[in-house]
Amino acid sequence: MRPMTKKNKIAAVAASAALVAVGGGAAYAYWSTTGSGNGSAAAQSSTSPVTINVTVAPGVAPGTPKAITYTAANPNASNTQVTLADPVVTTSDAGCLPGWFSATAPGGATNVPANATTTPLGSGTLTLNDSATVDQSACKGATITVTVGSN
Repeated sequence: MRPMTKKNKIAAVAASAALVAVGGGAAYAYWSTTGSGNGSAAAQSSTSPVTINVTVAPGVAPGTPKAITYTAANPNASNTQVTLADPVVTTSDAGCLPGWFSATAPGGATNVPANATTTPLGSGTLTLNDSATVDQSACKGATITVTVGSN
C-alpha cells in the first residue's frame, strides 16, 4: 500500500466533510417538507326500502295468542338499522273489528346486513281479545293482517 501524503490526507478530509454536508442537507430537506391537499367523495343519493316480513301462526281464536315472526330483507349495499314500530291490525270483514285484537313487536334496533334476504328481527304475539259480552263470530274465516313499519 502506498503511503498517504499530506496532500492526499487534506483531500480525504475535505471529501469527507463535503459528504457529511451534502448528506446533512439532504436529511434537512427531507424532514422540512410541507404540503397540502384535499379530497371528496359523493355520498349515495338514495337507498331502497328494507322489506319487513310478518308471519302469523294460523288458527287465530278468541283468547289464544298466536306467534308473530318478524324478518327483514335489505337490498342495499350497506347495513341498515331497523327498529320496529307498533303493529297495526286490519281485517277483511267489516264486522270483525281491528280493535278486538292486540299485536306486539320486539323492541330495540336490529342490524340488517347489506344484501340480506332473511334477517330475524324477533317475535311478538297476535291475540283476539276474548269478550264475554260481544259476539266475535264475524272474525271466523276473516283474514287478519298485521302491518308493521320501522322507525
